[in-house]
Amino acid sequence: MATAAVAVPPRTSARYDRVFYSSMAIVMALTVVIGFGPTYYMKAFSPTPSSTFSGAPMTLLLQTHGVLFTAWVLLFIVQTALVAQHKLAIHRRIGIAGAVLAASMVVVAPLAAIKMAARGTAPEGIDPLSFLMVPLGDMFFFAAFVTAALVMRANREAHKRLMLLAYVSIIAAAVARLPGVLPLGPLAFYGFAFVFILIGIIYDFVSRHRVHPVYVWAGGALFLSVPLRMVISTTDAWKSVAQSVIALVS
Repeated sequence: MATAAVAVPPRTSARYDRVFYSSMAIVMALTVVIGFGPTYYMKAFSPTPSSTFSGAPMTLLLQTHGVLFTAWVLLFIVQTALVAQHKLAIHRRIGIAGAVLAASMVVVAPLAAIKMAARGTAPEGIDPLSFLMVPLGDMFFFAAFVTAALVMRANREAHKRLMLLAYVSIIAAAVARLPGVLPLGPLAFYGFAFVFILIGIIYDFVSRHRVHPVYVWAGGALFLSVPLRMVISTTDAWKSVAQSVIALVS
């Protein structure tokens, strides 16, 4: 009986979960809108041609990339709202579309990143070949977390945390575009993005008096990957790999 009491969250925790994850979905969506507003969302109301934050033209591929990621932001809000309203059957059916959307993102986003690297596009002062490690690494973890969440969908506690981590793994791009963040460098904007993981950990500890293992092994892997990626991205070996990938796709 004691084991079961630890494994299954109390009803009060479940009720608070619905509020917590719905709130996180909204706050993260606002982060994306504020971050990408000047260079993407607000451009729809501007007479000037759309472009990326580095000034590169907004190609059809990048527009598709933006539409897919915006769809993910909206889907996350819808899915958390459905769970909060106990509409789990609809949540599961929409989850199939979510899996297709995630698969599309995993194809389009790396392709867009590689095309931009081929054009020499990157934040000011950063080598495009080195910077390519950032989006490719993000999409690797996004794909891994979404896949794990789908495999473990019967385990609700693991599933919802993995989906949150999947979102966190790709939100650094929006965080980097918040006012004053980009000049601080990748370690800074990843650090700010990982605040969402810290919030999840604190919530777990307060509501359950323990941290779920998903935050330990999956969140820990994501956290440790950042300095590792920064080191690898500056090596000649990585730049050679990046050039090969660009030549293959271009």
